[in-house]
Amino acid sequence: MKELWLEIDSSVPETQKTKLLKSAAKTCDAVLVDPEDVEKAKKAGIKTASTSEEADTVVLSALDPEKLKTLKAKGKTVAVKIVITGKKDEETAIEAAELNSDYVIVGTPDWKIIPLENLIAKTRGKTKLLAEVSSTKEAKIALETLELGSDGVVLKTADLEELKQTAEFAKKGSLSLKLVAVEVTSVKEIGTGARSCIDTCELMKPGEGMLLGCQSSGLFLVQAEVHESPYVETRPFRVNAGPLSLYALTSPTRTRYLSELKAGEEVLVVDREGNVRLTNVARSKIEWRPMLLIEADCGGKTLKLIAQNAETIRVVTPKGSKAVTDLKKGDKIMARVEEGGRHFGTLVK
Repeated sequence: MKELWLEIDSSVPETQKTKLLKSAAKTCDAVLVDPEDVEKAKKAGIKTASTSEEADTVVLSALDPEKLKTLKAKGKTVAVKIVITGKKDEETAIEAAELNSDYVIVGTPDWKIIPLENLIAKTRGKTKLLAEVSSTKEAKIALETLELGSDGVVLKTADLEELKQTAEFAKKGSLSLKLVAVEVTSVKEIGTGARSCIDTCELMKPGEGMLLGCQSSGLFLVQAEVHESPYVETRPFRVNAGPLSLYALTSPTRTRYLSELKAGEEVLVVDREGNVRLTNVARSKIEWRPMLLIEADCGGKTLKLIAQNAETIRVVTPKGSKAVTDLKKGDKIMARVEEGGRHFGTLVK
């Protein structure tokens, strides 16, 4: 699990500081604060990091091997903070890891990725490497560099929305959605429509795809094109998503129309257990195709999905997947069902 720390500058107004601590207590693993704010942070119910020895993690602003050794002997958790401006600083960070510092916090002012790659490769397993960032965009780079990414990030911001967005990304591995098996009640052919294939920057596996539907409150798990077929090659990066007016779940809290999805924008990849990961759209491939209307029941509520009428489009079932052309009344397929409607994609109950 990736760690997320929030660094709160002492100059932040007290009212905003209180709001940040309250939010951090729900979303972060620790807060990095000045000594005078350690007690306030502890009262908010979150682990603290500071240059003060009263903090849960003692932060050294420069590598001091003797002080590090002394603190460790006292049973303290220690982090060493290092700004990477050249090769010598990289070597210092590696030395801190080899001296058993629990954390090494690195800042790269001009945000060069190569130093971070070097440190990830050379400190893996010796310490927890945290990268200092100031935005969600920088956090994404740090957490995905060399595929493994850093062990976490220290976000310096006073912006609650920035914190929320970063937490959503940093903790994505722990995100899950509740899916249920709904019962197919009707499948019928309808007319031709503009169908979108969403090509992503990911490679999906059987049981994975996107949550899509005619209603934002009832989204079906449509599988990526991973099933072997005598008609076409597999395309594990693609979900044949359906008409442009369908809703797609693009974050745990938001839907968008397929018509809105463009290259570079984020969508969710979901599996039948509800595990979630983020990816980006590479392209939306739009063509005119014949369609099917699929209706299903969930506790007396009717849910609807329109999909291309072709055997290569499959929906995820509790134990596998099934082509939409083979669906029959009584079949069980996986969906996300929630109460309420949405206003511009945001849930309103």
